[in-house]
Amino acid sequence: MDVRLTYEDGTIRVDADADLAPDALPPLPGVETDPRTGTGRAPAHRYAELRRALRVAGVSVDDRVLAASDRAASEAGLPDALVTDYDLREYQREALDAWRDAGDRGVIELPTGAGKTVIAIRAMVELGVPTLVVVPTVDLLDQWQRELEREFDLPIGRFGGGEQRREAVTVSTYHSAYLKADGVGDAFEFVVFDEVHHLGGEGYRDAARLLAAPARLGLTATFERPDGAHEVVADLVGDRVYALDVDDLAGGHLAPYDIRRIEVALTDAERERYDEKQGTFVEYVRDAGITFTSGSDYQELVKRSGNDPAAREALLAKQDAREIMMNAERKVDRLAEILDRHRDDRVIVFTAHTDLVYRLSERFLLPAITAETGATERREILERFRDGTYGRVVAANVLDEGVDVPDANVAVLLSGSGSEREFTQRLGRVLRPKEDGGRATLYELVSAETAEERVASRRR
Repeated sequence: MDVRLTYEDGTIRVDADADLAPDALPPLPGVETDPRTGTGRAPAHRYAELRRALRVAGVSVDDRVLAASDRAASEAGLPDALVTDYDLREYQREALDAWRDAGDRGVIELPTGAGKTVIAIRAMVELGVPTLVVVPTVDLLDQWQRELEREFDLPIGRFGGGEQRREAVTVSTYHSAYLKADGVGDAFEFVVFDEVHHLGGEGYRDAARLLAAPARLGLTATFERPDGAHEVVADLVGDRVYALDVDDLAGGHLAPYDIRRIEVALTDAERERYDEKQGTFVEYVRDAGITFTSGSDYQELVKRSGNDPAAREALLAKQDAREIMMNAERKVDRLAEILDRHRDDRVIVFTAHTDLVYRLSERFLLPAITAETGATERREILERFRDGTYGRVVAANVLDEGVDVPDANVAVLLSGSGSEREFTQRLGRVLRPKEDGGRATLYELVSAETAEERVASRRR
C-alpha cells in the first residue's frame, strides 16, 4: 500500500506510506496538507477525481472511503433488491447512456412530465449501490418515497419532514442533506439531485461538497441559472450530458401545445400610477449609472437602499409598479372569459401574489393553493382535482415545481417572475400526454406597455 484513503467529516484524508518518495505521487485534485495531522486532505466531492488520478499514476491504494456504503449494501441485499419494471423510452435510454458514458456523472435536462424520475430509478438499478436522493421540498420527498417504496422491495430511509432514518436507499430534502452530509457522506455511492438547479444556492452547495459519492446525477427542466451558479453545479455534479426541450417531445411523448399571449391594457388609473412609480425607479438607476447588465447590479441597488433614502424610494416604487402590472384589473376580466371558454377543461391558474389568489378564489369559486395552505389541505385539493371533483385550481408559485400535480390541459399565467425557468415549469404542468390525444393550451396574460411585456417578448 502506497496511499490510504479514508472519509472524515466531509473530507477525504490521504495518508501516504512513510517510505514513499516525495515525488512519487502526482498532483492530486483538491488535496492540501492538513497541519493538524500532517496528511493530505481534500473535499469529499473530489473523491472520484482523486481515485482516478491515483489509478492513472499506478499508485497502490487502500481505499476505505465507502466502507459504510459497502456495509449498507451488504445488509440490504444490494444489488439484488434493486429491480424495476420500467421500460425506458428511446430518449430516456439515450439520456441514461450519455450519463453513463460521462463516467456516471452529469446533469440530464428534460421538460416537466418527460420522466426524469424513471431515468434515475433505472440508474439506481444499473449501479446497484446505496443511493441518496436529494429533493427541494417535503412534497417531493413524499412523492419520491412513495415511488421508491412501490418500485423496490426494501425499506426507504428519509431525512426530512420530521424523520431522520437512514437506509441503503434514502430520500432527503436539500436542507436535511446539508445538515447531515458530513455524518453520512461515506454511506452512499450514488446521489441523485432532483431539481438540481437548487444546488447552486450558497448554503446547499455543501450538501454536495461533503458527500463522497462518486456517481452523481442531476435532474432538471432548466439547468442554466441567471446568476451563473449552474457552473458551480457542473463542478459538483458534472456537466450537462443530455438535454431536450419541450418542442423536441411535444406531439409524441408530450402533448402538442399552443401558447397564446394576450395583452391587456391598464386602466387609466393603473396607467397613471404605473408610469409614476416606474418613472421614479428608472430616473434613479439612470442617474446612479446602474445598467442591470448582471445580477450583481440589482444587489448593488439593494445594498444602497440601506443608507440611501433615494435608493430605497426607487426600490419601493419598482415593487409598486410590478404589483400594478401583475395584478391589473383587466387581467381578471380576461380570465373570466378564458374560464368560460374552457368550462369543460382542467385548468390551473398561476399568479405571483397570494392576495390575488384569494381574490380569484372568491370571485370564481376556485380552490386556492398558496404557501399558507397546509400540506393536508393541499393534498386534498390536488386529489379532488385529480379525480375530477374540481375542474380548476388557482395557485401562487407553489405548484411551479416539487409537487405532483394532476393532469391539466389548460394553464393561465396571470403573473410571475418572468424567468425562463418559471415559464418552462408552468408550461410543463399541462404537457403530459392526453388520453384523447388533445392539445394543451397555455395563456399568458401580459400588461401592455409595461416591463412585463418586454420580459415576455425577450423570453419568447
